Amino acid sequence: MKINIAVILGFIFVLTAVNAFSQSLSGTAFELNENNKKANLEGVNIQWQGTTVGTSTDKNGNFSLPRVSGNTKLVCSFLGYRTDTMDVKEGISKLDIRMFNSSVTLSQVVVSGNSETTIISKINPRQTQLLTQGELYRAACCNLSESFETNASVDVMYSDAITGAKQIQLLGLAGIYSQIQTENVPSIRGLASAYGLNYIPGSWMESIQISKGTSSVINGYESITGQINVEFKKPAKSDKLFINLFTNSNLRQEANINGSFRINDKLSTMVMVHGDYFDKEINKIDSTQIYMNGEYSNLAENFMDLPKLNTISIFNRWDYNVPGKYISRFGIRFLREDRNGGTIDYDKNTFVLDTSQINQKKLPYGFGLKTLRTEAFWKNGFMFKDKPWKSLGIILSGVNHEQSGFFGVNNYHGNEKSLYANMIYQSIFGNTDRKFNTGISFLYDEFDEGYDQTRFRYIYQDLPADSVPSMYQITHLSGYSQHSYNWDRSEMVPGAFFEYTHTWRTLVFIAGIRGDYSSNHGFFVTPRANLRYQFNEKTVIRGSAGLGYRSANVISESIPVIASQRIIEMDDSLDQEKAMNFGINFSKEFKLFGKKADFDIDLYRTEFIKQVIVDLDKDPTTAYIYNLGEDEKSYANSFQVQLNYHPAERFSTVLAYRLNDGWSTSSGKLQRRLMQPRFKALASFSYATKHEKWKFDLTGQLNGSARISPQNLMPEIVRRDYEKSPVYSIINAQITKKFKENFDVYIGAENLLNYTQKDPITEPFIPYHTHFDTGMVWGPVIGRVIYGGLRYSIPYKD
Repeated sequence: MKINIAVILGFIFVLTAVNAFSQSLSGTAFELNENNKKANLEGVNIQWQGTTVGTSTDKNGNFSLPRVSGNTKLVCSFLGYRTDTMDVKEGISKLDIRMFNSSVTLSQVVVSGNSETTIISKINPRQTQLLTQGELYRAACCNLSESFETNASVDVMYSDAITGAKQIQLLGLAGIYSQIQTENVPSIRGLASAYGLNYIPGSWMESIQISKGTSSVINGYESITGQINVEFKKPAKSDKLFINLFTNSNLRQEANINGSFRINDKLSTMVMVHGDYFDKEINKIDSTQIYMNGEYSNLAENFMDLPKLNTISIFNRWDYNVPGKYISRFGIRFLREDRNGGTIDYDKNTFVLDTSQINQKKLPYGFGLKTLRTEAFWKNGFMFKDKPWKSLGIILSGVNHEQSGFFGVNNYHGNEKSLYANMIYQSIFGNTDRKFNTGISFLYDEFDEGYDQTRFRYIYQDLPADSVPSMYQITHLSGYSQHSYNWDRSEMVPGAFFEYTHTWRTLVFIAGIRGDYSSNHGFFVTPRANLRYQFNEKTVIRGSAGLGYRSANVISESIPVIASQRIIEMDDSLDQEKAMNFGINFSKEFKLFGKKADFDIDLYRTEFIKQVIVDLDKDPTTAYIYNLGEDEKSYANSFQVQLNYHPAERFSTVLAYRLNDGWSTSSGKLQRRLMQPRFKALASFSYATKHEKWKFDLTGQLNGSARISPQNLMPEIVRRDYEKSPVYSIINAQITKKFKENFDVYIGAENLLNYTQKDPITEPFIPYHTHFDTGMVWGPVIGRVIYGGLRYSIPYKD
């Protein structure tokens, strides 16, 4: 509560601060193309020299920023273009800026210097990384889950060993605590939490922004550890045709086709189609080690390493733009996905539940999940003539998500309907040093989830506690029963927000507050604050603090549990999760051996006030789901250092180290979080020849050990001989050859060292047993993979 009061008092203090009126400067940044025509540039950085007052041009090349009293030096910079400093005399309010390529010859344009593919902004008050399309092309970026292989801040790992579900980790916590958006519209949440990272193809993405810590109250209250925002390709900026084909050594096949149509100078549309097909039965982990009769033995493990997959996605978007007046963007996405896995001998057409086959350890295990998902959004922006600082935005979106499937003999279904609306008004108090955003929002969620479980009981479970069961008693049934879990939830959350930004010469302070009323949890307040101080042009420090909330969907967020044979024991009433996040970041640009280098260091802490605990420690046969006790603790600390260095022209390196320190109370004991690596070290190297005809990328990761569930509670026959996972390394590499400006071919390898976890499934030889568990995954479940593909585009001739 003390922190909340401090944030609110700081907000009031800044809101009442008075500063002299400053004139604004607006204009357009452009270049001359090969036809000597103006081509406006998006993303040009424009900043008053020696201050933090700056901005970037929008998609139309337009900008607006306040004048700084006594400062007339304006610095304009853009990757691949010459940085210019110009003298803008007092009284000038309109300015058109022509940008020049870094190096120009009479016959061709040559971009010299280093083209950064990951940009850490020093202007943004919030710590934000921008992953450009160049960064996404450095690896086999087939979808969002594969977009972070060269990034030190975000971890992606399999959540279980059967279904292919992946989850991210940011600041040492699961991805459900990060707000994942597409073009600032809520996207991967609810039922999409388990598989949603696969729903966004790499060929659709223009860039990814990663923000650590509390984000803006404008976007809602659900961000706790940070925000990941995906920008899709825009029809007005895209090629007429783009084709990306991909395959790998496991015979996974993928095709992507994008087509854009510029109907006139205001209206454009785009259709993007993605297909992913994988139908091979791979079983490279063909045995598992057990302890029997005083020695270790290997038993056959018949599970597919990856599920079969058949996915089709279609995205159609329309953009309408009247520069300086109105912009509208509408899009609709459709996805159909079919996943199937389990043991190789499973056939869903002939499968019947035969308990005698369970006793003989011969009953095959299957997994299947069908998903149908439709998303639509409509964004409208209204600008005011001669008032570039003022705008009104309206965002509407809706989701219909249906999925149903089976895990062995257990059945699951889930349906979600969600509506989201956000209206944002932006203006100033007197001058553009004092900006504010305010508005109202509405969120509606309707979930219908069900899980029908067959609980098998074995003879050994009815024996006295001090008896020593025989192998027959351990593996033979005494009976079974049926149990159903239903998790239906409807929630309406209207809300309002206000965010104020005050800019001084070297200091920017953002204070925001929002109030929301949940039909399930009542009224709650979300205060957030960000601070940025610039010591000089190359040294910045940032701080952030704030609250975040979320409502858990425990079944869809617990795929490793329902893919196992664990019994689920759930409290009748689960709290809305609530957490405080605060952190600090320091960024420094300097010269190392005469070459440009950037050093970043950050420290964040997330402390839960309320949390839903999924306890897998108390009993290896049961998952207990309950609220964190009032006197119990749950928190995560994350410390990271990173060096970006350009030792030579067209050669870039990234060296990073992150330490995770996450603890949670489960089974009445404060202990390290399950399956969370203690550290991650990353080294990434990228080199391009002249004109980028060849590109070479190499990335290595060193992953620390993680705690696994207590082994002393497991039967000796399936007990692992370790309490924490080993440290292991992953190396990925890729070579790209550019034949023409619009034709690339690439080949690469993932997991070059061929490292895999040998025991991702507990009791794979008895998949219907009490200790069958697919969720103890700490490492790769698939070995070395060779892949290749091509990219071909037909650009517009402007």
